[in-house]
Amino acid sequence: MSQGTKEPRSWMIDTRPLSVRTFRRTWVGNGAAYFGFQFTAVAVPVQMFAVTGSTTWVGLLGVAGLVPLLIFGLWGGAAADVVDRRKLLLTGSVVTWVTTLALLVQAMLGVRSGHLLLLLTAVQSAGFAVSSPARQAIVPRIVPESLVPAANTLNYTASTAGGVLGPLAAGVIIGIWSTGTGVIVAYALDALLFTVTFWATWRLPGIPPSTPSGATERPSAGLRGIVIGLRFLVTQPVLLLSFAVDLVAMVFAMPRALFPAVAQEQFGGGSAVGWLYSAIAIGAMAGGLTSGWIGRVKRQGLALIAAVVAWGVAIALSGLAHSLWLMVLMLAVAGAADLVSAVYRQTIMQTFAPDHLRGRLQGVFTVVVAGGPRLGDLRAGATADLTSVTTSWVGGGLVAAGLAVVLGLTSPALIRYRPEQGPSDDR
Repeated sequence: MSQGTKEPRSWMIDTRPLSVRTFRRTWVGNGAAYFGFQFTAVAVPVQMFAVTGSTTWVGLLGVAGLVPLLIFGLWGGAAADVVDRRKLLLTGSVVTWVTTLALLVQAMLGVRSGHLLLLLTAVQSAGFAVSSPARQAIVPRIVPESLVPAANTLNYTASTAGGVLGPLAAGVIIGIWSTGTGVIVAYALDALLFTVTFWATWRLPGIPPSTPSGATERPSAGLRGIVIGLRFLVTQPVLLLSFAVDLVAMVFAMPRALFPAVAQEQFGGGSAVGWLYSAIAIGAMAGGLTSGWIGRVKRQGLALIAAVVAWGVAIALSGLAHSLWLMVLMLAVAGAADLVSAVYRQTIMQTFAPDHLRGRLQGVFTVVVAGGPRLGDLRAGATADLTSVTTSWVGGGLVAAGLAVVLGLTSPALIRYRPEQGPSDDR
């Protein structure tokens, strides 16, 4: 693989990791799964709003997914350091697929229960939390370390491509049919596309846990194993700060719980909801396709802070827009910034942590990355009900940008971080 690792100077996306067959297969499977999941990601809040008429209930979907995410994300991360990561991926994928089928059945039966939607969202979150740490932790095991930023960029770009096409297609489906029929079709397409992920995961080679040299204890997937990972994390300010800025960005500046209400009340419903849910992903995909420069940046911590500030400002500006297309444009700018932020956060975590702890830290990372937007859903929905949609949307973006600047200035370890500063990996 050495001939494929020469660093390109182009601004276009770095595709060298696709020359690795195992990575290429997982990349295709993950992209198909994320595309399919976007149908469910749109259908569930749309169905919830149709059933309850409340943005707070839509925001509660985030809370429903948060608790199992906290529990199973940490456990899944610890398990990824103890068991074969391929087997763990298969287990989590089965849970996710069965939950999608349950969502399809309840929609076909015409069940109008917000509580059932919350329950199924929680179970689906548990499946995601079990598999996600292993899915990300395998990347440095199947590509050379020098290609980890490029591999992460490809993964995020594929997922955002699905994030563009999936919500747009879901919006068209919901716009053509009634809400009830539209969500049925959306759930069915998600269940069908998820089979591609099963194929890609099944074809993975075994990825057993690694053991650091000199280790005398058997690693644990229980509380002791989780504590070991957390103990390492709290001694590493670079990792702590990278997690903190992401929480700030997602909790305060994620407006997606407001999309169903804005689409209905400001733009007359129909396909507008699909455009809103796709907008951030459109920008992220554009950012990914022009991301050849990302791997050449050495001050990754500073770039991460700058990207989060840009995200918050763009979100605030989008909330002031009265035109659908201007709102989509500003959300797309935010999405491009989020792509840059996501790649650097993931790369810092993967290259900073030794492999025998990578699963546990990836579990914490999963809790932060997936839990932050869920808390953001609750914050956005509840704030909008108490004040207004505009106040919740714009104010959250400005707060996120300001807090990111404060964190960067008061805790300079992240701003000063360069990749070669990571601790050594005893493998």
